[in-house]
Amino acid sequence: MDLAILPHLTVRLAVQALQQGDHAAWIAQFSADAKLTDDGLPANFQKFSESAMGHERFTRIDRVENQGLDIYGAFHSDRWGDFDTYFKFHLDANGKIRQLDIGQAA
Repeated sequence: MDLAILPHLTVRLAVQALQQGDHAAWIAQFSADAKLTDDGLPANFQKFSESAMGHERFTRIDRVENQGLDIYGAFHSDRWGDFDTYFKFHLDANGKIRQLDIGQAA
């Protein structure tokens, strides 16, 4: 998958790390106190990060919005199967991801 479609460098690096199952590269894109929501509910960012690496990935990116901070596409999870999803990244003043909202796209 060509990640050049992702115009925001921090987001592209985070998604690349997810695609490659690279936990260290993934964590490097986030602030130390990063938050996660899953279908609108608070979730444990650290737990998600540990379990997702190497087991979850985009299989297709359908669209990118909000200046490259919102991604919609097909997703595969070894645990949950295949579904359409969104990832919405929120950055802090230093350009690190302070919050990630994920969920099933309608």
